Amino acid sequence: ASSFARMFVQVCLYFYCKCLWRCLKFVVRKLTGQCELQRICYNTKPGAARTMKIEASLKGSKSKRLQTSVNVHPDAIEKTIDDIMELKRINPDINPQLGVSLQACLLQIVGYRNLIAEVEKLRREPYDSENPQHEEMLLKLWKCLKPNSPLKARISKQWCEIGFQGDDPKTDFRGMGLLGLYNLVYFAEWDTEIAQQVLTDSLHPKYSQLSKAEWEKKKFDKAIGYSFAIVGINITDLAYNLLVSGALKTHFYNVAPEAPTLTHFQQTFCYLMHEFHKFWIDEDPLDIMEFNRVREKFYKRILRQLQNPEMALCPHFAASENLINM
Repeated sequence: ASSFARMFVQVCLYFYCKCLWRCLKFVVRKLTGQCELQRICYNTKPGAARTMKIEASLKGSKSKRLQTSVNVHPDAIEKTIDDIMELKRINPDINPQLGVSLQACLLQIVGYRNLIAEVEKLRREPYDSENPQHEEMLLKLWKCLKPNSPLKARISKQWCEIGFQGDDPKTDFRGMGLLGLYNLVYFAEWDTEIAQQVLTDSLHPKYSQLSKAEWEKKKFDKAIGYSFAIVGINITDLAYNLLVSGALKTHFYNVAPEAPTLTHFQQTFCYLMHEFHKFWIDEDPLDIMEFNRVREKFYKRILRQLQNPEMALCPHFAASENLINM
């Protein structure tokens, strides 16, 4: 009985707050002459803060047309903006900037959803050694990371030199599918210098801030190296979880003026790889058995950073400066 009463009170409180919120919105619109979408666009600077408020407003609307506007095809966004303006009785000639701002927000919202679908498709596609494109990408990874060491054979113990577990890397891609390979190749090809340095450090860990004598003493106490490729696939999983949970909205809405793309996701992976490497060194683990603990702590740190609506994990990857004009 007490459980039922508590549930009844919670339901009543929910509907009371919902009705109260709608009444408040109605009063504010009458006082300001602006709907909620107008107030957000005019009073919130572009980026994650604005886009996330617009997304919440549309999803929370009592109008089905507004609720479904966050799920339209990218080609239908302009028509959707016209529908929103008509439904809200906003004159586009008097409020031309509103349409531009809403379009930028919807491009980000719809683009994020489409990016999840694209990433998920890659994650579900298994590595196929009979596929020449897959094999070509794998060989490119080797060439980028070890340009001065030719691969003697496709099946070789040399793969362990870049952090795979056995003679054939294809077995290591089972968890993340092609997504793991895509990310590793992108890191090695476009951030080559950092990728090669991280690989070297993972094989031969060092503490540059220590004297030679201190390091000689320390290296016998610690085994802080790790398998570069395996960790890359693991960090791909971390980036994937941040994406599908919605945590990366903050970052992508701040760095992508329009729709975030797979390239934005891969650039974020590069950042996470570099940051995790520094975090691993700073954590000073006893051995590789502490990997899960360090990874979880790193994941929580990134989540905390992304709670800040102004956060951009890697702002130097911002695609355009046009964001400030939207």
